[in-house]
Amino acid sequence: MSEPIKNRYEFVILFDVENGNPNGDPDAGNMPRVDAETGLGLVTDVCLKRKIRNYVEMVKEDAAGYRIYIKDGVPLNRSDAEAYVQLDVNEKTVKEKKKNDPELDRKIRDWMCANFYDIRTFGAVMTTFVKGALNCGQVRGPVQLGFARSIEPVMPQEVTITRVAITTEADAERKGTEMGRKDIIPYGLYRCEGYISANLARKTTGFSEDDLQLLWEAILNMFEHDRSAARGKMAVRELIVFKHDCELGCAPAWKLFDTVQITRRNAADPLPARSYQDYVVTVDEAALPAGVTCQRMG
Repeated sequence: MSEPIKNRYEFVILFDVENGNPNGDPDAGNMPRVDAETGLGLVTDVCLKRKIRNYVEMVKEDAAGYRIYIKDGVPLNRSDAEAYVQLDVNEKTVKEKKKNDPELDRKIRDWMCANFYDIRTFGAVMTTFVKGALNCGQVRGPVQLGFARSIEPVMPQEVTITRVAITTEADAERKGTEMGRKDIIPYGLYRCEGYISANLARKTTGFSEDDLQLLWEAILNMFEHDRSAARGKMAVRELIVFKHDCELGCAPAWKLFDTVQITRRNAADPLPARSYQDYVVTVDEAALPAGVTCQRMG
């Protein structure tokens, strides 16, 4: 592992969806999430982190230091137990050993951070309040994402579909097709803002320069290996990264985010946007505070 990062970062992810559902809302029949007051589309931070985790798991294949803690089909306590085994403790002896070793909690936390990329990156709650559960503590990760929000209001549509495969023999005797539905957004461009704390990386998780490069790679490719009929055509169009020349930063994040402007290419066009080319993305680099540089990827 390389040294923890030494610079604070903020970043903006621009991604779009065409004829798909970027993030279904289980409280609304799995329709695309929408801000009820503005009509703007929403994608949760949890959804985006899942895709980043999936990409890292795919390219690293559980390599040492790059395992994924929160993954499908693996109980959290199974991973927690590995830390206990490595430090020669169990749920019966851990209290007594903590009395003799005040640093044991930190050692457990550090082992989890060193072995699981997503803990080192996003942090994790490794305490489950269940009888017999193990406690590996809580970690606030240096990388945090906000909700993604569409640039303009979106119009979810329910598309009726048919299938020729009938479910039961009884149904086959009385009909030749069955009806279904797909909930889609014809087009939406989304903006997500994120933050990376070098201070937390140094003090807590050890998030490194190698981890940072893998994060950028995962963000740029998070939809490329996550295709499904429900999600339609999704792509990360641009990743805009602001780098401070120090650990604690040179300016408030909002000042940097305000330099990123997204406007319609033809403001007089009455039709809704239907492609990324309908927008113009600009970064006012002249307005960046001293000590901050901008890199555009994608």
